Amino acid sequence: MTAARLVLLCAAATIASAAQAAPSGYHITDRIAGPDGGWDYASYDAGRDRVLVARTASVTAVDLKTRAVNPAFAPAARGHAAFPVNGGKEVAITNGSANTVTFVDATTGALLATVGTGNGPDDAIIEPKTGLLLVMDHKGGTVTLVDAKTHTAVGTITVGGILEAAAVDGKGRVFINVEDKNQIAVLDIPARKVTARYELAGCEGPTGIAYAAAAKLLISSCDGVAEIVAADTGKVVRQIKIGDGADGVAYDPGRHLAFIPAGMAGTLSVISVEHGDATLIDTVETQKGARTLALDTVSGRVFLPVAKYLIPVDGGRPTPTLGTFELLVVGK
Repeated sequence: MTAARLVLLCAAATIASAAQAAPSGYHITDRIAGPDGGWDYASYDAGRDRVLVARTASVTAVDLKTRAVNPAFAPAARGHAAFPVNGGKEVAITNGSANTVTFVDATTGALLATVGTGNGPDDAIIEPKTGLLLVMDHKGGTVTLVDAKTHTAVGTITVGGILEAAAVDGKGRVFINVEDKNQIAVLDIPARKVTARYELAGCEGPTGIAYAAAAKLLISSCDGVAEIVAADTGKVVRQIKIGDGADGVAYDPGRHLAFIPAGMAGTLSVISVEHGDATLIDTVETQKGARTLALDTVSGRVFLPVAKYLIPVDGGRPTPTLGTFELLVVGK
């Protein structure tokens, strides 16, 4: 997310109540307090039933069974993403200011390896066909290919532009949101090249993205809208109005539901994705500032990091207010 967009998001950030269940049944079921500081992406670690939140200087681990919070499970250098790899034995962390991806022990958080990336590594994802870890270099416009098992960089694909989140189809294709060009870049990872570029008409600043395999659709979050795109052709099949300030998308294949948090609106859009189309079925009140998310596809729970923000009088960059960080749990 750009600094300008974060300023707009934080300037609007105030807490919103969500005590009553929404029409879909989704509502806030828990709030788990955590340490102060900024954050970016979150992930769900199914093997340990915990949420990992990439933070400015560390990764926070939240045990969902006990509600215990480890504020500094592992070190980070402007962390953007942290998620399990290698069968859950390790956690990969992208470090935006160090231009590295680090691998740590999933139990102890001890550092195992450091691998260099391109400029400003942001989101990262495992591509199933090749088994490679793909690191989106936000500022560099490149994708660094990493062998997660040997902790080695094995290649680079030049995409161009400001790269945000990515989604995979499981067959070697990767779809990456290019934020400053309002497009999705399609990559063939075995061939190590860009094969197509899908223009997102009516989309400003695409960030989060997910792939619905059964419907062969991509769900891309933009400012105020979600673009539903045919994965094979790039055709925009539907545009759905959502709240402003979205920075993530999660898809639940068992329930055929996509979730998009809107930080400026303080809402979570619930979108049904079936039969080659998509429909907004609910808008759940969460809290302003909640813009990224993690999903447990077994229970259907959605996890949203959030905090109140302090707006400097001189118009500088907003900072999270001390003592207000929480992990929101949304479920039925």
